[in-house]
Amino acid sequence: MKKKGKNYYTFVVIFFLIIFFIQKSLASESINFLSLKNNEVNVRVGPSKEYPIKFIYKKKYLPLEVLDKSETWRKIKDFENNSGWIHISQLSKKKSAININNNSLLYKKPTIYSKPIVKLEIGRLVLIKKCKKKWCKITSSGYRGWIFKDSLWGKFK
Repeated sequence: MKKKGKNYYTFVVIFFLIIFFIQKSLASESINFLSLKNNEVNVRVGPSKEYPIKFIYKKKYLPLEVLDKSETWRKIKDFENNSGWIHISQLSKKKSAININNNSLLYKKPTIYSKPIVKLEIGRLVLIKKCKKKWCKITSSGYRGWIFKDSLWGKFK
C-alpha cells in the first residue's frame, strides 16, 4: 500500500511539472500582432486616459506589433516604428499585414508560374486569409490572391 502511494505522489508531481512547462512554453508564443478594430483610434503617450493623445490612427485593421502590456493597455509599434499605448477595446485579432515591397505581385495561385493578378504598392493594407510556408492568401481592394510572405509585415499564423 505504501509503495502505491509513493508512485501516486510521484505521478502527480511529474504531471503538474509537465503542465507547468507546457503552459510556460505556450505563454511565450502569445499573440505578438493585433490589428485596429475601428477606423479611428487614439494612441496615447502612456497606459491610461490620463495621458495625452500622441497621434490618431485612421485605418481599420492596421497591423500593430505588441511590445508591452499594462492591465488593459497595450504598447504597440506600427510598420513605420511609430509607437504608443492603445486600450485593448480598440484592438482586434483579425490577421492583417502591410506590403513592404514596392510593386509586389499578387498571384492567382501560390506559385510564381501562376497568373499575376495585380501589383501592390508599398504600404498597402492586406487582410490575411491563410498562409503556407512561403505564401499568404490575401485580399486587398477587391483583389484576392497569393503573395510572398517576405513582402508582408504583420501577423501570419
